[in-house]
Amino acid sequence: MNGPPEGPGQTPGGGLAATPHAITESEVLRDYQAAFRIAALPMALVGRSGQILSANPALGTLLGIAPDELTGRAADSVAGLGLDDRAQGSYHAVLSGHRELLRCTRRLKHTDGHTLWADITVAPTGGQRTVALLTVADISERRDLQDRLRHIEMHDPVTRLPNRALFFERLNNALADSATGRIGLCYLGLDGFKAVNDTLGHRVGDQLLGAAAKRLTECATGAGGHLVARLGGDEFAVLVESSTSTEQLTVLAGAMLAALQHPFDLEGQRLAVSASIGVVERECATTTPTDLMQAADTTLYWAKADGKARWTLFDPERNAHRMTRQSLSSTLRHAVERGEFTLEYQPIVGLADDIVRGAEALVRWRHPQFGMLGPDRFIGLAEENGAIVPLGRWVLNEACRQARRWQQEHPGPPLFVSVNVAVRQVWDSDLVNDVACALRESGLPSGLLQLELTESAVMGSAGRPLQALQALSDMGVRIAIDDFGTGYSNLAYLSRLPVRALKLDGTFVRGFRTARHLNPADETIVTSLVQLAHKLGLTVTAECVEGPAQAERLRRIGCDTGQGWHYARPLSPDHLAAMLAGRG
Repeated sequence: MNGPPEGPGQTPGGGLAATPHAITESEVLRDYQAAFRIAALPMALVGRSGQILSANPALGTLLGIAPDELTGRAADSVAGLGLDDRAQGSYHAVLSGHRELLRCTRRLKHTDGHTLWADITVAPTGGQRTVALLTVADISERRDLQDRLRHIEMHDPVTRLPNRALFFERLNNALADSATGRIGLCYLGLDGFKAVNDTLGHRVGDQLLGAAAKRLTECATGAGGHLVARLGGDEFAVLVESSTSTEQLTVLAGAMLAALQHPFDLEGQRLAVSASIGVVERECATTTPTDLMQAADTTLYWAKADGKARWTLFDPERNAHRMTRQSLSSTLRHAVERGEFTLEYQPIVGLADDIVRGAEALVRWRHPQFGMLGPDRFIGLAEENGAIVPLGRWVLNEACRQARRWQQEHPGPPLFVSVNVAVRQVWDSDLVNDVACALRESGLPSGLLQLELTESAVMGSAGRPLQALQALSDMGVRIAIDDFGTGYSNLAYLSRLPVRALKLDGTFVRGFRTARHLNPADETIVTSLVQLAHKLGLTVTAECVEGPAQAERLRRIGCDTGQGWHYARPLSPDHLAAMLAGRG
């Protein structure tokens, strides 16, 4: 049988239940205040006006100020809480209820003088009487760890100097904030450092870098506290962030060179090193970090190329010349493909009868930007970057075609054509095949082609070069030694190389232009060289014949042919054809 229903206050077993105690608003507020006081997180309640209504003990401990003393003070003026203009706007937006949160990081000051980093948060509480809760979290340990990691990241482990990353950070800042509007840079490289590493090992090399860095830092500190950085390898940079003059930089460079001249004592080794320094000083407004570093790198290269152990100042004109060389070098191969080259021909004339016997092909570059360029402007570059191979092949083919046209169009003794050959053409291409193709495609007899090689190119020839020269000679091609007499002065190779002709260097000929300026020694040397060549069965061409007196003396000496302005300057193919038409 069911019992009576359970009523209020009754338990299932029939007993009376305890009536729950209603929690009053004052008790909630008291518990909230108790939690606020015992919380480990520093906090403060901030009113609409920005004054602290209440601060908990943790905040007082953090700042070294009693919580009661914080009450009534402006929160943003406490112990370095001051906010910048941007943060101030956000702060007041939170207090006025127009923003839900402000978070920022500030460096606070304890009353005992030490500082700490803190994350600060301000957020509305939603109550009527209080407006916002300010919390302060001490992040000093985390910030210190970040600083240590950044220091490791931005410093060189060997020298402890700032590394490339920190250097460029400072460089960018200096360009934006220079007090003088100018900036200076000394870019330094240790001379012969690689030899130290290779002979004594990397440990001694690292010690040398550290010792050099110390001396450089002492110089820079004494000169005004300039930044010294290691950019890598044996290269250092000294940044003068607000330079006053070029002289300031050159004086600093001289001091660093002097400091490094004193020997270093490292692990029982006494090492003497020198340094080369590129110096750049300019207006901040007219440069960029990239421009400045390119100029410094170029100038350091100049210092090393000029003999090392010196500083060199950036020279805009010299740099413009370098840029021109780079531009020419980078476009040489494409210029051959675009047909930008042309040939002129300088007659080679018989001294006994003034009859044109041959012509030397001289290449010119019709550059779209720099105009007509002579071989002195680009042949050296072509040899350096290998473009001499396709360029030389084009010259050979064009000269053979032109010589064949002259042979067909003008009666009389056929004209030989002389073509210069660079050493790299012998080594980096199949010169024998190139010559054979040029002769076959043009139809020029091999005996009408002369190849000129410099004395230094054939001196000591062996292996492939000698085989190539012999093969060319066997084909009937004439081999001539250009600029003879200025190279090794070793005549033994003339007896074992397939040489058919010598071209005397113009320095000998210039020595006897007129009777008044006659140099007997030059005439004696030329006479001896001509007689020796003839005894060896060689013909002799004198270069740089500029007047009738020179031509007459060379004729009396017995020289076979002459070449120079006395006969003609380099001519276009049509002008030389006209000269050939009148020779008969």
